[in-house]
Amino acid sequence: MLRTRSGRRSQMASQPAKTLDVSAFLQQLTFTRFHLHILLLSCLVTFFDGLDFALVSVTLPEIRDDMSLTEAQMGDVSTAAFIGQMIGSLIGSYIADIVGRRPVIIFSTLGAAVLTFVTGFAGSPEMLFTLRLMGGLAIGGLLAPIWSLNIESMPKSMKATSVTIIMLGFSVGSAGAAQTANLLASPEGWYAGLYAAGAVPSFMAEPSWQMVFFFCGGLTALLAIILFTFLPESARWMVASGKPASQIAPMLSRFDPNFSAGEFTAFALSDERKTDDKQDPLSKLRELFKGWLAYITPLIWAAYFCSSFAIYLKTAFGVVFLEELGVTVDIARDISSVGGIAGAIAGVLLLMFTERRGPGWITLAPLVAIPFVLLLGFGIVLDGPAFIPVVLVGMILVGAGHAAVISITSIYYPSAVRATGGGWASFMAKFAAVAAPLIGARMFLGSQQAVLDGYVATAVCLAGIVICILALSHYAKKLKAATEADQPPAGAAQAAE
Repeated sequence: MLRTRSGRRSQMASQPAKTLDVSAFLQQLTFTRFHLHILLLSCLVTFFDGLDFALVSVTLPEIRDDMSLTEAQMGDVSTAAFIGQMIGSLIGSYIADIVGRRPVIIFSTLGAAVLTFVTGFAGSPEMLFTLRLMGGLAIGGLLAPIWSLNIESMPKSMKATSVTIIMLGFSVGSAGAAQTANLLASPEGWYAGLYAAGAVPSFMAEPSWQMVFFFCGGLTALLAIILFTFLPESARWMVASGKPASQIAPMLSRFDPNFSAGEFTAFALSDERKTDDKQDPLSKLRELFKGWLAYITPLIWAAYFCSSFAIYLKTAFGVVFLEELGVTVDIARDISSVGGIAGAIAGVLLLMFTERRGPGWITLAPLVAIPFVLLLGFGIVLDGPAFIPVVLVGMILVGAGHAAVISITSIYYPSAVRATGGGWASFMAKFAAVAAPLIGARMFLGSQQAVLDGYVATAVCLAGIVICILALSHYAKKLKAATEADQPPAGAAQAAE
């Protein structure tokens, strides 16, 4: 038996060399310091991902005044990063399945750092659009590989929860962008005070939107250096990609220092099917539709699209919706901020309590959210004291459901194509992110009734999530049964010579 943190001891190295089932090895471990190491680094990645992504939206008033942007140009600039993310999610995820999670995460972080910093030098709407489009490529290329690294590294009971935790970092980073802009761009901010007092070195820029991009780009570059030094590769991906045992064994020892690597000459994954050896993008895409995945993949895409449409409709127009319904802008911003962070935290709590019970439990948040959203959409609580509480609870539940949906976008795929699976799901989400403000601006703005229709549309999206996830849960059981039927008898992987 292998020695794990629960006290199991490895067999003596004098015994015949064997093949190790890496799946069983990783699943037997409890949550270790190395798991925490991976999780913290991943949270830093998504924090700065969210920070860099949100910078344009929080500095748009200053950029608008500086460049005299029209409303159409503001819309173009805001959309540029989403378009970049759509493309980047496919490119980054495909490359991550070829060369590994670690190099793509590091390179994308460095690319985001450079492009965020250089955006501070943008002098025209065209240059700003181009730089944010390219920055979106780097930001979009990060998420699927970082999801895959955590799913492939965490104990069985933490796979989905870990994804939700690291996406909490994205939410906090996005929220932190506004405060960063207040500190570095506002004439009344902390940085402006230091600058006026002469406490800032002369080579640094004066308080401005450009300074926000310089500062955040510099911090993200520092993160890239930290990742280059400390970020590990996925052991599961290394096994699935046929890397030599001399590279895989040291990685497994980081999970369990007492692991006796010398007695194993080969490594296998008993809980995954063998994928096609072809490395072209079309072959990787086909792998997402083999067997029961032919049903699971479209359901993941549909659920993620519905969830993203609801969340980005709220992100784009949540404050405007509430203003149209009689709430002051300041209070609407407070509600939106609190609801966003609380929703991400609620998503973590939801997964902690339901992950072992199967994906069907993810529907709990959107299912409960539907009546709250419909109370708004039908105008039932508009004039009563329950209005603000219903709005806040609805926002939190929509956010919790979205966080839970994200957690399962990559779980069901073999390690050799896991990032590709997450990348295509992310592509669908970014498609919804572009569609939501375009459709919302034309159908759900301009009157109180139009806003109410927007809440009804959100409820329809939530119902779509529930239907897709329940169907997915059914097919996930069939996928698990088929995988277990294809596994060798217990102990066969370890006994193989």
